Amino acid sequence: MRHRPPRPLRSRLLAVVSTVGLMFLGTAAVGTPASAATSITNGGFETGNLSGWTATGVTSVTTTNPHSGTYAAMLGSTSPSNTSSIVQSFTAPATSPSLSFWYDVTCPDTVTYDWATATLKDTTSNTTTTVLPKTCVNPTSGWKQVTKTLTANHNYTLALTSKDDNYPGDPTYTLYDDVALSGGVPSNDFSISDSPASAAVNPGASATSTISTAVTSGSAQSVTLSASGLPSGASATFSTNPVTAGGSSTMTVATASSTPPGTYPITVTGTGASATHTTTFTLTVNGSGPSLQKVSTDPYTDTDAQHATEVEPDTFAYGSTVVAAYQVGRVFGGGSSNLGWATSTDGGSTWSNGFLPGITVNQGGSYAQVSDASVAYDVKHNTWMVAGLPIDSSGNAAGVLVNRSTNGGTTWTNPVNAVGFDGQGYDKQWIVCDDTSTSPYYGNCYIEADNTSQGNAELMSTSTDGGQTWGAAQNPAGGPSGLGGQPLVQPNGTVIVPFSTNGSAIEAFTSTNGGGSWGSVNTISSVSVHTANGSLRDGSGLPSAEIDSSGKVYVVWQDCRFRSGCPGNDMVMSTSTNGTSWSAVTRIPIDAVTSGTDHFIPGLGVDHATSGSTAKLGLYYYAYSNANCTTATCQMSVGYISSADGGSTWSAAQTVAGPMTMAQIANTSQGYMVGDYISCSVVNGKGVALFAVGKNPTNGQAFDEGMYTVGGGLAMRGGPIRATTGPVYAVPQHVGAPALRALN
Repeated sequence: MRHRPPRPLRSRLLAVVSTVGLMFLGTAAVGTPASAATSITNGGFETGNLSGWTATGVTSVTTTNPHSGTYAAMLGSTSPSNTSSIVQSFTAPATSPSLSFWYDVTCPDTVTYDWATATLKDTTSNTTTTVLPKTCVNPTSGWKQVTKTLTANHNYTLALTSKDDNYPGDPTYTLYDDVALSGGVPSNDFSISDSPASAAVNPGASATSTISTAVTSGSAQSVTLSASGLPSGASATFSTNPVTAGGSSTMTVATASSTPPGTYPITVTGTGASATHTTTFTLTVNGSGPSLQKVSTDPYTDTDAQHATEVEPDTFAYGSTVVAAYQVGRVFGGGSSNLGWATSTDGGSTWSNGFLPGITVNQGGSYAQVSDASVAYDVKHNTWMVAGLPIDSSGNAAGVLVNRSTNGGTTWTNPVNAVGFDGQGYDKQWIVCDDTSTSPYYGNCYIEADNTSQGNAELMSTSTDGGQTWGAAQNPAGGPSGLGGQPLVQPNGTVIVPFSTNGSAIEAFTSTNGGGSWGSVNTISSVSVHTANGSLRDGSGLPSAEIDSSGKVYVVWQDCRFRSGCPGNDMVMSTSTNGTSWSAVTRIPIDAVTSGTDHFIPGLGVDHATSGSTAKLGLYYYAYSNANCTTATCQMSVGYISSADGGSTWSAAQTVAGPMTMAQIANTSQGYMVGDYISCSVVNGKGVALFAVGKNPTNGQAFDEGMYTVGGGLAMRGGPIRATTGPVYAVPQHVGAPALRALN
């Protein structure tokens, strides 16, 4: 994170900008805009000055790259400046009024510091609308149009603004042009759409889509088509180009044999004389993708379980070592034959594996099944731990057990009792340790779980001796109900625990005294979930949480708020530096909101050597290419996407494994299963994960669902695709979902 110097107090100065094409330059104090008129005065700035506008800050007109004509307004400068704006008042026409303008922002910074924005105040109703949200594009956005429908005969004030933080080396400025009112006689306009909106091809093959246009007002106009966002080696052509609005053209997207596998949102733009519109075509390029390694296979033959199946992995990394744990031999009614472990000492390139001793009857223990593996490492005590949820012969999840390893995760002790074993039921435990040597609670380890006998009451337990013994369970203040909490420890020892409040929201509570007590909850966000089709057990919006080197917490979950009508889920994220105040929810741009896909079961990883605006994030997830599928037709894949700037922008998504069908994965009383959660750990700047992949069995068993990984992990390169915060649609919290219950 770069540190900006404090802004010095400055007297008002007449700024002098030396830029080719500048014809007028002025610095004006904020004043009352010109009196309202029924048209925009000098909206094209063809007077060669800013007459008709009230200007503030560094403002001018320029002949360099106007949208049309000779001039455009320039707000800001090629030298550092502050906030600059131009303002004008007007009255909306009496018939079908609308406002439009064009902007082109040059912003070699981030939207945290610099941006273009525009507001429109309806002075008749005393309401203000942000018609251009804060926008920062490096190096430049190119000319973009904003349109806004007005209320007939109302009075308005339009403010066009460019914000620069006066920081040396990255001046931001914005060009505005062709500010216009329409009304009375409908202006010419059109719409654009594609069908189908998505397709999947093998490298070297082509996909087609019909691009249709329609006249929405006025007369037909010529529309020129173009495509952007194509993957490497691909090209797009149109059978007719341009088309007359009301007509259609066939778009052909041809890939090369070298085009990398992945999912690519392609923007199809239609440019007419009076308007520009876009639609999105999502292209999936198939292929084996990254090289997959099978890490583990179910060896058991007991008749309680479905063989060969492995599901629901968790991972944790320290140094070059990655340890994973997962269910082996999934049982329909809950739990599995045993928990498996897999360990890599070379950053995920090669693996050894085995099965934990002393838990179930299948490996020298007394319990019928076990579920919900979670992994942690205690640096102070040089101890790896796997927390599991043992299930007795009556089907009750009796408590939380912990198996330990002190030799790097390849030999494991019989388990110790950590939480419960009091006749009550427990679920969805998670374990973490304080590994910061300067923390006052260095070496403390924490378990989160919920008590199903007490309405999913959240609880915490603490160990100070490398997981050999555990303190009495404590409830957070206020006795919250929920499950799926994932505790994280900041460098100062504060523990932050994001969790699901039984599917309705994501909340968090904290401890600042090493687990001596736990505070009341703070809401991160409500949750709106589309339940996955195909009778899939999709985790019901459980969060995946991680932390960077500064202690900033990142929480990701599946949510449909950004898709009108909630037809499928996106991956969304919120962050916090203290566990009490949380950022606005952002949509991770895996594909377009109109793609027809569904995403679920996130596994987030954060590079602990990075932080803030340079934090590297890697996210694995499962997805349906067609959300509107059935048990017989659903095709599920594993995907991956990364960010190199703390989640502001993301890479193109890529397919890692699959597709697989519901018939190829274990069935449970709550649906077909790959896991209620997965996980990602970062080693040497790469995201390493294990994930369940189902294939057609060839060995006479009912299944071939094992643990796979990408050897050595996937790079966290990031990319130019921006995360967004809207628009957000009001939807039921759970579309088609029952109340969340125990997920053993």
